[in-house]
Amino acid sequence: MVGIDTIDGKLLDAIQAGIPLVERPYRALGEGLGLTEGDVLGRVARLKAESLIRNIGAIFDTSRLGYRSSLVGFRLREERIDQAAVWINAHPGVSHNYLRSCVFSSGYTPEACFPYNVWFTLAVESESQLGLEGSVAVLARDTGADAVRLFPTLRVFKIGVRLDMDAEGTGTRKEKGNFFAGNGHATGYCLNPTERQIVRVLQHDLALAEEPFREVARQCGLEVEALLAGAQELLRRNIMRRFAAILNHRKAGYTGNVMVAWPIPEEKIEVTGHQMAQFRAVSHCYQRPIYPEWPFTLFTMVHQKSREACEETVAEISRETGIGDYAMLWTTREFKKVRLKYFTEDYAAWEEKAVAR
Repeated sequence: MVGIDTIDGKLLDAIQAGIPLVERPYRALGEGLGLTEGDVLGRVARLKAESLIRNIGAIFDTSRLGYRSSLVGFRLREERIDQAAVWINAHPGVSHNYLRSCVFSSGYTPEACFPYNVWFTLAVESESQLGLEGSVAVLARDTGADAVRLFPTLRVFKIGVRLDMDAEGTGTRKEKGNFFAGNGHATGYCLNPTERQIVRVLQHDLALAEEPFREVARQCGLEVEALLAGAQELLRRNIMRRFAAILNHRKAGYTGNVMVAWPIPEEKIEVTGHQMAQFRAVSHCYQRPIYPEWPFTLFTMVHQKSREACEETVAEISRETGIGDYAMLWTTREFKKVRLKYFTEDYAAWEEKAVAR
Protein backbone atom coordinates (compact mmCIF):
# COMPACT_ATOMS: atom_id res chain seq x y z
CA MET A 1 0.00 0.00 0.00
CA VAL A 2 1.24 3.50 -0.77
CA GLY A 3 2.30 5.56 2.22
CA ILE A 4 -0.76 7.11 3.86
CA ASP A 5 -1.23 8.52 7.32
CA THR A 6 -4.20 8.27 9.69
CA ILE A 7 -5.85 11.38 8.27
CA ASP A 8 -5.52 10.01 4.73
CA GLY A 9 -7.19 6.82 5.91
CA LYS A 10 -10.12 8.68 7.45
CA LEU A 11 -10.48 10.80 4.32
CA LEU A 12 -10.48 7.72 2.08
CA ASP A 13 -13.12 6.04 4.24
CA ALA A 14 -15.25 9.20 4.06
CA ILE A 15 -15.08 9.73 0.30
CA GLN A 16 -15.88 6.07 -0.36
CA ALA A 17 -19.03 6.43 1.76
CA GLY A 18 -20.19 9.44 -0.20
CA ILE A 19 -19.29 12.96 -1.27
CA PRO A 20 -21.83 15.69 -0.48
CA LEU A 21 -23.80 16.97 -3.46
CA VAL A 22 -23.25 20.62 -2.62
CA GLU A 23 -21.49 23.51 -4.37
CA ARG A 24 -18.29 23.07 -2.35
CA PRO A 25 -18.13 19.32 -1.65
CA TYR A 26 -14.50 19.25 -0.58
CA ARG A 27 -15.12 21.92 2.04
CA ALA A 28 -18.10 19.91 3.33
CA LEU A 29 -15.92 16.81 3.53
CA GLY A 30 -13.26 18.71 5.44
CA GLU A 31 -15.74 20.02 7.98
CA GLY A 32 -16.62 16.46 8.95
CA LEU A 33 -12.96 15.53 9.36
CA GLY A 34 -11.56 18.68 10.93
CA LEU A 35 -9.71 19.62 7.74
CA THR A 36 -9.70 22.76 5.63
CA GLU A 37 -10.92 22.69 2.07
CA GLY A 38 -7.34 23.19 0.90
CA ASP A 39 -6.17 20.23 2.98
CA VAL A 40 -8.79 17.96 1.44
CA LEU A 41 -8.01 19.08 -2.12
CA GLY A 42 -4.29 18.64 -1.56
CA ARG A 43 -4.63 15.18 -0.07
CA VAL A 44 -7.07 13.97 -2.71
CA ALA A 45 -4.80 15.31 -5.47
CA ARG A 46 -1.83 13.44 -4.01
CA LEU A 47 -3.79 10.21 -3.55
CA LYS A 48 -5.03 10.41 -7.14
CA ALA A 49 -1.50 11.10 -8.41
CA GLU A 50 -0.38 7.97 -6.55
CA SER A 51 -3.23 6.07 -8.29
CA LEU A 52 -4.82 5.10 -4.99
CA ILE A 53 -8.03 6.90 -5.96
CA ARG A 54 -9.24 5.70 -9.37
CA ASN A 55 -11.97 8.27 -9.85
CA ILE A 56 -14.69 10.28 -8.13
CA GLY A 57 -18.17 10.22 -9.61
CA ALA A 58 -21.73 8.97 -9.51
CA ILE A 59 -22.41 5.28 -9.00
CA PHE A 60 -25.72 4.38 -10.62
CA ASP A 61 -28.12 1.48 -10.34
CA THR A 62 -27.91 -0.04 -13.81
CA SER A 63 -31.40 -1.54 -13.75
CA ARG A 64 -33.05 1.71 -12.62
CA LEU A 65 -31.53 3.43 -15.64
CA GLY A 66 -33.38 0.92 -17.81
CA TYR A 67 -30.41 -1.33 -18.60
CA ARG A 68 -30.50 -5.12 -18.40
CA SER A 69 -27.39 -6.75 -17.01
CA SER A 70 -25.99 -10.10 -16.01
CA LEU A 71 -22.92 -11.91 -14.83
CA VAL A 72 -21.89 -14.27 -17.64
CA GLY A 73 -19.82 -17.43 -17.48
CA PHE A 74 -17.96 -18.73 -20.55
CA ARG A 75 -15.99 -21.93 -20.85
CA LEU A 76 -13.12 -21.30 -23.27
CA ARG A 77 -10.26 -23.46 -24.40
CA GLU A 78 -6.87 -22.09 -23.39
CA GLU A 79 -5.77 -21.26 -26.93
CA ARG A 80 -8.89 -19.11 -27.45
CA ILE A 81 -8.74 -17.07 -24.26
CA ASP A 82 -6.56 -14.13 -25.36
CA GLN A 83 -8.51 -13.40 -28.55
CA ALA A 84 -11.80 -14.02 -26.75
CA ALA A 85 -10.90 -11.39 -24.17
CA VAL A 86 -10.41 -8.87 -26.99
CA TRP A 87 -13.87 -9.64 -28.41
CA ILE A 88 -15.57 -9.48 -25.02
CA ASN A 89 -13.79 -6.30 -23.93
CA ALA A 90 -14.88 -4.54 -27.11
CA HIS A 91 -18.50 -4.51 -25.95
CA PRO A 92 -19.16 -1.13 -24.26
CA GLY A 93 -21.48 -2.82 -21.75
CA VAL A 94 -18.71 -5.04 -20.36
CA SER A 95 -17.27 -3.41 -17.27
CA HIS A 96 -15.44 -6.37 -15.69
CA ASN A 97 -13.86 -9.39 -17.36
CA TYR A 98 -11.70 -11.97 -15.60
CA LEU A 99 -10.08 -15.34 -16.08
CA ARG A 100 -10.85 -17.31 -12.92
CA SER A 101 -9.79 -20.68 -11.52
CA CYS A 102 -12.30 -22.70 -9.49
CA VAL A 103 -11.30 -24.28 -6.17
CA PHE A 104 -13.88 -26.26 -4.23
CA SER A 105 -13.98 -26.44 -0.45
CA SER A 106 -12.34 -29.43 1.17
CA GLY A 107 -14.35 -32.59 0.66
CA TYR A 108 -16.84 -30.97 -1.73
CA THR A 109 -16.96 -32.86 -5.00
CA PRO A 110 -20.21 -32.00 -6.80
CA GLU A 111 -21.20 -34.68 -9.30
CA ALA A 112 -22.38 -32.26 -11.97
CA CYS A 113 -20.29 -29.11 -11.80
CA PHE A 114 -18.81 -27.76 -15.00
CA PRO A 115 -16.72 -24.74 -13.99
CA TYR A 116 -16.55 -21.73 -16.28
CA ASN A 117 -13.21 -19.99 -16.60
CA VAL A 118 -14.03 -16.58 -18.13
CA TRP A 119 -16.47 -14.43 -16.15
CA PHE A 120 -17.67 -10.99 -17.19
CA THR A 121 -20.49 -8.56 -16.48
CA LEU A 122 -22.56 -7.31 -19.38
CA ALA A 123 -25.19 -4.57 -19.57
CA VAL A 124 -27.33 -3.54 -22.54
CA GLU A 125 -29.56 -0.51 -22.89
CA SER A 126 -33.33 -0.70 -23.13
CA GLU A 127 -33.21 0.29 -26.82
CA SER A 128 -30.96 -2.66 -27.66
CA GLN A 129 -32.04 -4.56 -30.79
CA LEU A 130 -30.18 -7.70 -29.79
CA GLY A 131 -31.07 -7.60 -26.12
CA LEU A 132 -29.03 -9.20 -23.35
CA GLU A 133 -29.36 -12.79 -24.53
CA GLY A 134 -28.73 -11.82 -28.15
CA SER A 135 -25.58 -9.90 -27.23
CA VAL A 136 -24.26 -12.87 -25.25
CA ALA A 137 -25.03 -15.15 -28.20
CA VAL A 138 -22.96 -12.91 -30.49
CA LEU A 139 -20.05 -12.95 -28.04
CA ALA A 140 -20.29 -16.73 -27.70
CA ARG A 141 -20.24 -17.05 -31.48
CA ASP A 142 -17.28 -14.73 -31.93
CA THR A 143 -15.20 -16.23 -29.11
CA GLY A 144 -15.97 -19.88 -29.85
CA ALA A 145 -17.11 -20.54 -26.28
CA ASP A 146 -17.71 -24.21 -25.50
CA ALA A 147 -20.32 -23.44 -22.85
CA VAL A 148 -22.27 -20.33 -21.88
CA ARG A 149 -24.48 -19.41 -18.93
CA LEU A 150 -26.14 -16.19 -17.84
CA PHE A 151 -26.27 -15.52 -14.11
CA PRO A 152 -28.54 -12.48 -13.73
CA THR A 153 -29.19 -11.06 -10.28
CA LEU A 154 -32.38 -12.43 -8.73
CA ARG A 155 -31.91 -10.62 -5.43
CA VAL A 156 -29.41 -8.18 -3.97
CA PHE A 157 -28.41 -8.62 -0.36
CA LYS A 158 -25.47 -6.23 -0.56
CA ILE A 159 -23.73 -4.12 -3.17
CA GLY A 160 -20.91 -1.61 -2.89
CA VAL A 161 -17.13 -1.84 -2.68
CA ARG A 162 -15.85 0.16 0.29
CA LEU A 163 -12.31 -0.73 1.27
CA ASP A 164 -11.76 -0.29 4.99
CA MET A 165 -8.57 1.71 5.46
CA ASP A 166 -8.28 0.73 9.13
CA ALA A 167 -4.83 -0.73 9.72
CA GLU A 168 -6.40 -3.82 11.30
CA GLY A 169 -8.19 -4.67 8.08
CA THR A 170 -11.71 -5.92 7.72
CA GLY A 171 -11.23 -9.47 8.93
CA THR A 172 -14.47 -10.81 10.35
CA ARG A 173 -15.74 -7.38 11.31
CA LYS A 174 -19.49 -6.97 10.95
CA GLU A 175 -21.66 -4.05 9.89
CA LYS A 176 -25.39 -3.46 9.94
CA GLY A 177 -27.82 -2.16 7.36
CA ASN A 178 -29.90 -3.33 4.44
CA PHE A 179 -26.94 -2.73 2.08
CA PHE A 180 -29.20 -1.76 -0.80
CA ALA A 181 -31.04 -5.07 -0.55
CA GLY A 182 -33.80 -5.88 -3.02
CA ASN A 183 -34.58 -7.92 -6.09
CA GLY A 184 -32.54 -7.79 -9.26
CA HIS A 185 -35.39 -6.58 -11.44
CA ALA A 186 -35.89 -2.97 -10.41
CA THR A 187 -38.07 -1.21 -12.94
CA GLY A 188 -36.18 1.24 -15.07
CA TYR A 189 -37.32 4.80 -14.58
CA CYS A 190 -38.29 6.89 -17.57
CA LEU A 191 -35.72 9.64 -17.34
CA ASN A 192 -36.41 12.90 -19.09
CA PRO A 193 -33.76 14.43 -21.41
CA THR A 194 -32.38 16.68 -18.65
CA GLU A 195 -32.01 13.76 -16.25
CA ARG A 196 -30.25 11.72 -18.92
CA GLN A 197 -27.82 14.56 -19.49
CA ILE A 198 -27.18 14.82 -15.75
CA VAL A 199 -26.38 11.09 -15.68
CA ARG A 200 -23.99 11.51 -18.61
CA VAL A 201 -21.94 14.24 -16.96
CA LEU A 202 -21.98 12.92 -13.38
CA GLN A 203 -20.48 9.58 -14.42
CA HIS A 204 -17.22 11.31 -15.33
CA ASP A 205 -14.38 11.98 -12.89
CA LEU A 206 -15.09 15.02 -10.72
CA ALA A 207 -12.53 17.80 -10.99
CA LEU A 208 -10.37 18.87 -8.07
CA ALA A 209 -11.64 22.43 -7.66
CA GLU A 210 -13.39 24.42 -4.98
CA GLU A 211 -16.64 24.44 -6.98
CA PRO A 212 -16.29 21.41 -9.28
CA PHE A 213 -20.01 21.10 -10.06
CA ARG A 214 -20.07 24.52 -11.71
CA GLU A 215 -18.27 23.25 -14.80
CA VAL A 216 -20.37 20.07 -14.77
CA ALA A 217 -23.53 22.19 -14.73
CA ARG A 218 -22.24 24.27 -17.63
CA GLN A 219 -21.81 21.10 -19.69
CA CYS A 220 -25.51 20.38 -19.09
CA GLY A 221 -26.59 23.92 -19.83
CA LEU A 222 -27.90 24.23 -16.26
CA GLU A 223 -27.30 26.46 -13.28
CA VAL A 224 -25.33 24.68 -10.59
CA GLU A 225 -28.31 24.75 -8.21
CA ALA A 226 -30.47 22.95 -10.80
CA LEU A 227 -27.77 20.36 -11.47
CA LEU A 228 -27.38 19.59 -7.77
CA ALA A 229 -31.13 19.44 -7.24
CA GLY A 230 -31.38 16.97 -10.12
CA ALA A 231 -28.52 14.88 -8.73
CA GLN A 232 -30.09 14.80 -5.28
CA GLU A 233 -33.37 13.67 -6.82
CA LEU A 234 -31.60 10.80 -8.58
CA LEU A 235 -30.08 9.86 -5.23
CA ARG A 236 -33.45 10.03 -3.46
CA ARG A 237 -35.01 7.73 -6.06
CA ASN A 238 -32.10 5.27 -5.70
CA ILE A 239 -31.22 5.74 -9.37
CA MET A 240 -27.87 6.97 -8.07
CA ARG A 241 -26.62 4.72 -5.29
CA ARG A 242 -24.04 7.24 -4.14
CA PHE A 243 -21.61 9.87 -5.38
CA ALA A 244 -18.25 8.68 -4.16
CA ALA A 245 -14.64 7.72 -4.79
CA ILE A 246 -13.55 4.35 -6.12
CA LEU A 247 -10.15 3.15 -4.94
CA ASN A 248 -7.48 1.08 -6.63
CA HIS A 249 -7.66 -2.17 -4.67
CA ARG A 250 -4.02 -3.10 -4.92
CA LYS A 251 -2.74 0.40 -4.16
CA ALA A 252 -5.01 0.39 -1.09
CA GLY A 253 -3.38 -2.82 0.12
CA TYR A 254 -6.20 -5.16 -0.92
CA THR A 255 -4.28 -7.69 -3.00
CA GLY A 256 -6.71 -10.52 -2.29
CA ASN A 257 -10.17 -10.90 -3.79
CA VAL A 258 -12.28 -13.92 -4.53
CA MET A 259 -15.76 -14.62 -5.85
CA VAL A 260 -17.36 -17.35 -3.76
CA ALA A 261 -20.35 -19.38 -4.91
CA TRP A 262 -22.50 -21.12 -2.28
CA PRO A 263 -25.08 -23.90 -2.83
CA ILE A 264 -27.75 -22.61 -0.44
CA PRO A 265 -31.12 -24.39 -0.21
CA GLU A 266 -34.04 -22.20 -1.26
CA GLU A 267 -35.51 -22.09 2.25
CA LYS A 268 -32.23 -20.77 3.70
CA ILE A 269 -31.36 -18.13 1.10
CA GLU A 270 -33.08 -15.24 2.92
CA VAL A 271 -31.39 -15.80 6.29
CA THR A 272 -28.01 -16.79 4.86
CA GLY A 273 -27.90 -13.86 2.44
CA HIS A 274 -28.34 -11.38 5.28
CA GLN A 275 -25.74 -13.19 7.39
CA MET A 276 -23.14 -13.03 4.64
CA ALA A 277 -23.92 -9.39 3.84
CA GLN A 278 -23.01 -8.36 7.39
CA PHE A 279 -19.34 -9.24 6.89
CA ARG A 280 -17.40 -6.04 6.23
CA ALA A 281 -15.09 -7.86 3.81
CA VAL A 282 -18.05 -8.86 1.63
CA SER A 283 -18.71 -6.13 -0.93
CA HIS A 284 -21.38 -7.93 -2.98
CA CYS A 285 -23.88 -10.63 -2.10
CA TYR A 286 -26.34 -11.76 -4.78
CA GLN A 287 -28.80 -14.56 -5.38
CA ARG A 288 -28.42 -15.95 -8.90
CA PRO A 289 -30.09 -18.78 -10.84
CA ILE A 290 -28.82 -22.35 -10.64
CA TYR A 291 -28.24 -24.86 -13.43
CA PRO A 292 -27.79 -28.64 -13.48
CA GLU A 293 -24.03 -28.26 -13.79
CA TRP A 294 -23.78 -25.26 -11.45
CA PRO A 295 -25.83 -25.64 -8.22
CA PHE A 296 -24.74 -22.38 -6.56
CA THR A 297 -27.44 -19.91 -5.50
CA LEU A 298 -25.53 -17.20 -3.61
CA PHE A 299 -22.47 -15.33 -4.88
CA THR A 300 -20.29 -13.20 -2.62
CA MET A 301 -17.27 -11.04 -3.43
CA VAL A 302 -14.67 -10.96 -0.68
CA HIS A 303 -11.94 -8.28 -0.62
CA GLN A 304 -9.03 -8.67 1.75
CA LYS A 305 -5.39 -7.72 2.13
CA SER A 306 -4.08 -11.14 1.10
CA ARG A 307 -5.23 -14.45 -0.32
CA GLU A 308 -4.78 -16.01 3.12
CA ALA A 309 -7.03 -13.35 4.70
CA CYS A 310 -9.66 -14.07 2.02
CA GLU A 311 -9.53 -17.76 2.88
CA GLU A 312 -9.87 -16.99 6.58
CA THR A 313 -12.89 -14.76 5.96
CA VAL A 314 -14.56 -17.38 3.75
CA ALA A 315 -13.92 -20.03 6.41
CA GLU A 316 -15.50 -17.79 9.07
CA ILE A 317 -18.53 -17.16 6.85
CA SER A 318 -18.82 -20.92 6.39
CA ARG A 319 -18.64 -21.56 10.14
CA GLU A 320 -21.18 -18.87 11.02
CA THR A 321 -23.72 -19.85 8.36
CA GLY A 322 -23.18 -23.58 8.66
CA ILE A 323 -22.62 -23.85 4.89
CA GLY A 324 -19.62 -26.10 4.47
CA ASP A 325 -19.71 -26.50 0.69
CA TYR A 326 -18.63 -23.72 -1.65
CA ALA A 327 -16.56 -22.87 -4.71
CA MET A 328 -13.90 -20.16 -4.65
CA LEU A 329 -13.26 -18.50 -7.99
CA TRP A 330 -9.88 -16.81 -7.89
CA THR A 331 -8.86 -14.18 -10.42
CA THR A 332 -5.84 -15.32 -12.39
CA ARG A 333 -6.01 -12.58 -15.05
CA GLU A 334 -7.84 -9.26 -15.22
CA PHE A 335 -8.87 -8.45 -18.78
CA LYS A 336 -11.04 -5.41 -18.11
CA LYS A 337 -12.15 -3.33 -15.14
CA VAL A 338 -13.80 0.00 -15.90
CA ARG A 339 -16.78 2.10 -14.90
CA LEU A 340 -19.80 1.48 -17.09
CA LYS A 341 -20.75 4.47 -19.25
CA TYR A 342 -24.45 5.14 -19.76
CA PHE A 343 -26.41 6.76 -22.59
CA THR A 344 -23.61 6.75 -25.13
CA GLU A 345 -23.73 5.91 -28.83
CA ASP A 346 -21.22 3.09 -28.36
CA TYR A 347 -23.88 0.44 -27.69
CA ALA A 348 -25.74 0.95 -30.97
CA ALA A 349 -22.43 1.10 -32.86
CA TRP A 350 -21.33 -2.26 -31.38
CA GLU A 351 -24.63 -3.91 -32.31
CA GLU A 352 -24.46 -2.58 -35.86
CA LYS A 353 -21.01 -4.12 -36.33
CA ALA A 354 -22.04 -7.36 -34.58
CA VAL A 355 -25.02 -7.87 -36.86
CA ALA A 356 -22.91 -7.12 -39.94
CA ARG A 357 -20.33 -9.79 -39.12
